[in-house]
Amino acid sequence: MPSLRELQLDFAAAIIDQDASRMSDHVLTGGAAAGERLNVYFNNTYHNLREALRGVFPVVERLVGERFFAYAADQYIGEHPSTTGDVHRFGATFATFLAGFAPAASLPYLPDTARLEWAMHEVFHAADHAPLAIDRLARVVQAGCTTLRFTLNPACRLLASPFPVSRIWYINQPSATDSDYVDADSGGDFLLIRRRNFVVEARPIGPAVFAMLQSLCAGASVDEAYDNAVLVDDAFALGAFIRQHVLEATIVDFDTGNSSSG
Repeated sequence: MPSLRELQLDFAAAIIDQDASRMSDHVLTGGAAAGERLNVYFNNTYHNLREALRGVFPVVERLVGERFFAYAADQYIGEHPSTTGDVHRFGATFATFLAGFAPAASLPYLPDTARLEWAMHEVFHAADHAPLAIDRLARVVQAGCTTLRFTLNPACRLLASPFPVSRIWYINQPSATDSDYVDADSGGDFLLIRRRNFVVEARPIGPAVFAMLQSLCAGASVDEAYDNAVLVDDAFALGAFIRQHVLEATIVDFDTGNSSSG
């Protein structure tokens, strides 16, 4: 006799794969066939996950249409079934899936549009973090600590795209008018996605600022991140960058590598 865990895994696989034979030995005889019974769970599972994706990726759905989106969503659910009971976490790899989804190949900007929507979704659900007191930071900066590392707000994400995805997102909002238009080949975006006063926004930033923030996000020291920024723009102003992003709560903490500092 299989264990409860084995039975649950077989049941989940039968639902995702639409393969009733996995459960044929465990379904009581009489009444509806095993496949018909499992179809109830299959339909509910796919419907709920499809609706979860629709809630996170409304612009992607608008770009491709409801029927295409439902088809793509079902393919994604089958290939990348949810591994958690929290539907808010389902869809993290949808953009990567779309990048390799042949029927969507004619829309090369679609994966990055999905990345933007997922980033906005993550930022919306991210934890709050208290802002960094700038006078506390000033004492460390004045001391000339070369190992200083900044911590970015958990409610922010970075996205670089060769396509104008912020404009694509904007003109596909309910408030957009028929006169709104975007040329997908008009240039790319460097975006800082953040939450301010419970509203998520995708703000364009310069490539040097993006390089600085991306390096900090990867764990680089301030000196290392600055070196990367000046490779993009040799006039990059570090002091102004720090002040702005501390005041805007993009930077919310720091580590000097010395527990007695700060």
